[in-house]
Amino acid sequence: MGNRDKLLEGALQCLYEKGFAHTTARDIATAAGVSLAAIGYHFGTTEALLNAALIRAMENWGEELDLALNDERDAALPPAERFVAVWTRVIDSVTANRPLWTTQFELVTQIGHHPERALQWNEAQDEAQFGLAELFHGIDADEEPELARIVGGLYQALLTGVVVQHIVSPGVAMSGRDLITALREVARRLGGEGSDLQKSV
Repeated sequence: MGNRDKLLEGALQCLYEKGFAHTTARDIATAAGVSLAAIGYHFGTTEALLNAALIRAMENWGEELDLALNDERDAALPPAERFVAVWTRVIDSVTANRPLWTTQFELVTQIGHHPERALQWNEAQDEAQFGLAELFHGIDADEEPELARIVGGLYQALLTGVVVQHIVSPGVAMSGRDLITALREVARRLGGEGSDLQKSV
């Protein structure tokens, strides 16, 4: 492994262990086992190295999320059981890969200061929404783009909230069963108010 790859791996390790705000150039060089000067030689600045590491972290997170969301065995399950199975895997992933998931939320706090990261994040979010709509309800984004956007957006919001719960307060966080029970109850209550809802829209 060359020094450039060592620096990327060292920066990624620091991001997972220390977080973005507390990672220094010296931390990265020490973790990578190379000199401080190597950062300037290969990346120009520490910020450029951290940007590259954050992109790598986002890619790693995307791969982990894809594994959690997709399992060929789900196809044989009824929709409700598939829902629970997917969410159970997501929650297990958060538990097993806590630094990876935590880093994504720190990345979100940095996006406003870096337009290039915002563009990458927005593209990833669009793909995620369409993918979630397809996964849970078979909604084709090419045929029904707006429906895929809003249904996928709901699942994306659920995903964000559930992950935060399991990072911050795992003892009281929602399980897959809790989620489907709550959604069914919300749907039941909204269904009972259908006429009122339609009048107000």
